Amino acid sequence: MKEMDALKGIILKFQEDEITQSLFYERISRSVKGKNRQVLKDMAKDEMDHYERLKKYTGQDISPNRFRLFAYFLLWKIFGLTFIIKLMEEGEEKAQEGYKKILSSIPEIEEIFQDEEKHEKELMEMIDERRLKYISSMILGVSDAIVELTGAIAGLTFAFQNSELVGAAGMITGIAAALSMSVSEYLSQKSEKEEGKSPFSAALYTGFAYIVAVFFLVFPFFVFVNVFLSLGLSLINALFIIALFTFFVSVVKEEPFKGSFIEMALLSFSVAAISFAIGALARGFLGIEI
Repeated sequence: MKEMDALKGIILKFQEDEITQSLFYERISRSVKGKNRQVLKDMAKDEMDHYERLKKYTGQDISPNRFRLFAYFLLWKIFGLTFIIKLMEEGEEKAQEGYKKILSSIPEIEEIFQDEEKHEKELMEMIDERRLKYISSMILGVSDAIVELTGAIAGLTFAFQNSELVGAAGMITGIAAALSMSVSEYLSQKSEKEEGKSPFSAALYTGFAYIVAVFFLVFPFFVFVNVFLSLGLSLINALFIIALFTFFVSVVKEEPFKGSFIEMALLSFSVAAISFAIGALARGFLGIEI
C-alpha cells in the first residue's frame, strides 16, 4: 500500500510538470515567429497529452506549479528565449531520469520518455546560436565593470569619504570606461572579422552590460549618506550581478556555476580590498580632506 501511495505521488509530480510545461510552451509560442511557433504549440499539445495519460493512473487532476510558471516567464522576459530553452532542456533531462524509475510500473511511460527525448532534440534545434556569439562581449562588459569599478569605488570611498562625491566619480568613471570598452570591442571584432558577428552589435552588448553593472554599483551612493554603508551595499550588488550573470552563462554555455562564480567573486573583491588600502594610504600621505 505504501509503495502504491509513493508511486502515485511520483506520478502526480510528473503530472504537475507536464501541465506546467504545456502552459509555458503554449504561452511563449504566441511571442515566437516562424516555424518555432508551431514547434512550441506541438510540444504544448504533447505535454498535455502526457498529462492526460498519467491522469489515468492517478484518477485526479492537478494544477500547474504557478510559482515555477511565473519564474519561467520572468526568466524568459529577462534573459530571452535561448536561456529559457536551455533551462527547459535541463528540466527535460531530469524528467527523463525520473521516468526511467517508474518505467517498469507503467507501460505508457516508455512512449512518454521517447517524446521527451524528441522534445530535447527540438529544443536544441530551436536555439539561435547567433545570440550566443555575443556572450563573450557581455562577459567582457560585466566582468571588466565589476573588477574595475568595485576597485575604483573602494579606493574613492576611503579617499573621499563622501557618498555623493564617490557616486558621481564612480558614475563618470564607469560611463567613460564603458565607452572606451565599447570602442575597443568594436575595433577588436572588426580586426578579427568573425563570420556572423557584427562588430557594432558586439560593441553595443559590451557597452550595455558595462553600463548596467555601473548603475547597480554606484546607485547606493546616491541613496545613503553613510559612505561605508553605501560601499557595503555596492559590494553586495556586485555579488548579486556576478551570481546572476554567472547563472546565465552557466545555463546557456552549459558550464558549472560554482567555479565560475567563486573565481569572479574572488577576483573582484581582491581588487576592491587592494584599492581600498590604496585609498587609505592616499588619504593619509596626501592629506586629502573633503
